[in-house]
Amino acid sequence: MKKKYDLIVVGGGVLGTFHAYAAMQLGLKVALIEKNNAPQGATVRNFGQVVPSGMDSKWQAYGRESLRIYKEIQSKFDISVRQQGSVYLASNEEEVQLLEELAAINKQNAYSSQLLTKTQCLDKYNGLRSDYVKAGLFFPEEVIVEPRVMINKLHGYMKEIGLELFFNKKIMQCESLADEVVLTTAMGETFKAAKVMICNGSDFETLYPKTFQESDLVVSKLQMMSTKPQQNYKLQGSILTGLSIRRYEAFEECASYKAIKAKESPDSLEKKWGVHILFKQACDGSVILGDSHEYASAKEKDLLGFDLNMDIDNFIIEESKKIMDLPTYDIQHRWFGMYSQCKTTDIYQKNMDDNIHIVTGIGGKGMTGSAGFSKENITKLYNKEECTL
Repeated sequence: MKKKYDLIVVGGGVLGTFHAYAAMQLGLKVALIEKNNAPQGATVRNFGQVVPSGMDSKWQAYGRESLRIYKEIQSKFDISVRQQGSVYLASNEEEVQLLEELAAINKQNAYSSQLLTKTQCLDKYNGLRSDYVKAGLFFPEEVIVEPRVMINKLHGYMKEIGLELFFNKKIMQCESLADEVVLTTAMGETFKAAKVMICNGSDFETLYPKTFQESDLVVSKLQMMSTKPQQNYKLQGSILTGLSIRRYEAFEECASYKAIKAKESPDSLEKKWGVHILFKQACDGSVILGDSHEYASAKEKDLLGFDLNMDIDNFIIEESKKIMDLPTYDIQHRWFGMYSQCKTTDIYQKNMDDNIHIVTGIGGKGMTGSAGFSKENITKLYNKEECTL
């Protein structure tokens, strides 16, 4: 292939796609290469909740920029973004205290949030159980997307504005020559670029096995499920619960967080399986429930297996019923997702040389943080100002 690009991004998931988008915003000639006929990984196997509210201060800034980017694209092309806000529901006084402390932090950071009384929560969220909720913290700027739809629609939009997109191309070799990088596929095709960004999760093991073995990447396996479509029932936005309050990084910045966490039992099932309860209604009326977290080093990710642990699913359903009275808890789909993250840093970045850059291991921050992080990362790489397409 004789054509040469300014940048080739390997990996068509949300992190790679937004790196490609950010480069296009700088006016660069970009190609995106995906090994499957569409993304198959964590990008399409999550809740589709874009919640900067759950992140620490650094990543909340990326998440807030992501919100701006999602909304800007949605204003031009439907990628399934719905601005319905997110809410954290406290189930006891300790969680209420954490909500109040986070609300104060949000005020200092100029991030819009609103404390809700129990009555306000019950009025706003149909089916919410009175014996569960004590208070809520609502984030009106946050959005939801349809994860199995969004990335494909985003690709469609980017093709309209100049992206060259290649599916079913597995890159097997990445080599820097004098003034270019040459990529070779499993079928012997070649692609050339001035720079290459590799954003294909733990799959970069194929290209750089030694670097992969030396990395501190771990893989998390998450179980989720969706109910059958709920008849005559609407649930707005992202619903996060008391276990989320006790898990998400944003709350670690609260003054009382450590003392509250120290009281928790290490032997509980939610600890054993890394469960926190989330709800989100999809466009077909079904409600997505989850999720759990089981971990293994990236080198031993096969140990996590391909089975669904039905004890975990049953536990999630029973805990969900304590929070929300849905018309039906009949399940139509069950699945798991796997994402890579780092033990010691918040994202994995490795420059193989001046022109080959690995970016992966964004963990559960991908749907929320990728757009904002990618914009900063690409801007730094090229030291250029953003242009308007």
